[in-house]
Amino acid sequence: MSVRIDIAGLRPERVAVVPSPLAELGMALHALAEPGHHPGLQGWVTGVQAGLDPHLADRMCDADFLWTTTFADLFLPYAGIPGGATLPGATLAEELDLLDKLTDEQFVNAALEFSCATCYDIGADWLVDAEQGRRRALELAAARGPRQVRFTELLLTDPPRIRAWLRQFLQDCDEAFFAEAWSRLRHQLTADARHKTDLVRRKGLAEALAAASPAITLDEAAAEITVDKLSVGRTTTGDGTLLLVPTSLGWPHLAVLYRPGWQPVVHYPVGSPELAAPPSVEQLALRMTALSHPVRMRICRHLARSAWTTSELAQAHGMTAPEISRHLGVLKKAGLITTRRRGRYVQHQLDIAVVARLGSDFLEGILR
Repeated sequence: MSVRIDIAGLRPERVAVVPSPLAELGMALHALAEPGHHPGLQGWVTGVQAGLDPHLADRMCDADFLWTTTFADLFLPYAGIPGGATLPGATLAEELDLLDKLTDEQFVNAALEFSCATCYDIGADWLVDAEQGRRRALELAAARGPRQVRFTELLLTDPPRIRAWLRQFLQDCDEAFFAEAWSRLRHQLTADARHKTDLVRRKGLAEALAAASPAITLDEAAAEITVDKLSVGRTTTGDGTLLLVPTSLGWPHLAVLYRPGWQPVVHYPVGSPELAAPPSVEQLALRMTALSHPVRMRICRHLARSAWTTSELAQAHGMTAPEISRHLGVLKKAGLITTRRRGRYVQHQLDIAVVARLGSDFLEGILR
C-alpha cells in the first residue's frame, strides 16, 4: 500500500520546497480538533483553546470535517491552479487569494472529499451532476451529523456563500491565534526548505526525499516516488512541478495530494522525533500478524527473558524442533527476534526495543 508519483521528465529546477502558511493553518486546526494525534503540541493546544473566543470555537465545529481527518486539499489551493507551476504564497492573504482562484467545481469537490467520505478514485463532480450528486452527497454527509448536512447543502446550492464564510473564518483564526504561531514557525520551515532545496541541487532528489521522511523513496530507474501509506493512489508531475511543503505542526502525518488534474504535493513533517526509521506499513502488518498466533506469543514470553535454542524451546513447549523453527522463521522475518551463534548452538532472543515501539509504530503507521 502506497502512493506513487510518476516524475518521468522532471527537471531538478521543477522541484520546489516551499512553506505554506495556509497548509500550516490547516494543520493547526487539525491539532486543535484532534490533540490526541499530536502529543507534543498539548501545551500549545491547551493555551489556544483556553483563550479562544466561544463564537469562533463554535464556528470551528461547522466545518471541522475539513481538517479533523487530516485537512482537505483546499488548504493547498496552489496545486489546483492550471499549469502546475503555482507555488505557495509568502503570506496567508496571498494563499487565500489563490483559494479564491479555484473554480466552484474544484472548491466543492475538494471540500466534499472528507465531509462525504469520498476518495479521488470515485471521480464525483458534485456540481456537474447536480441532482444525483446532491442526493449522494447528502446521504454521505448524514453519517457525519446534522452540521455536516447543513454545510453540505449550502456548499452544493450556494458555493460563493461558503467560500466567503471559509475565507472569513480563516482570517479570524489568523487574528485569534495563528499569526502569532506562524511568526515563530515560519523561520524553522524556511530553514528546512532551504536545506532540502540545497540537497536537491548538490546530492539529488533521492537524498532530499529521504531527508524529508524515511517513508519516501525514489526509484530513479523507474522515475517514480513511493510514499509508504495505508492509502493507495497514483499521480504524475507531467510538465508541472513536484511541490514539497514542510510542516512544523504535522508530525506524524505525512500527506500526499494526488487529486487528478492537480499538482502533486508532498506535505511532510519537520522536527519529528529522531527515533529509528519507522517500519513500512507492510512490515508493521507482518509484525502484528506474527504476534497474533498463541504459540508465537508463548515463544516470545520465553525469548523476552533470555536467549533460547530451538531444541530448548521445543522441549519447553512440547513440540518438535521443525515446528518451533517454522514459528521462529515467522518471528525473524517480521524482525521481532535476533539470532546469534554460541559455538555449535544458535540462540534466539526477542528484540525488546522493536516490540516496545510497536504501539507508537502502529499509531504512526495509521496516522501517516
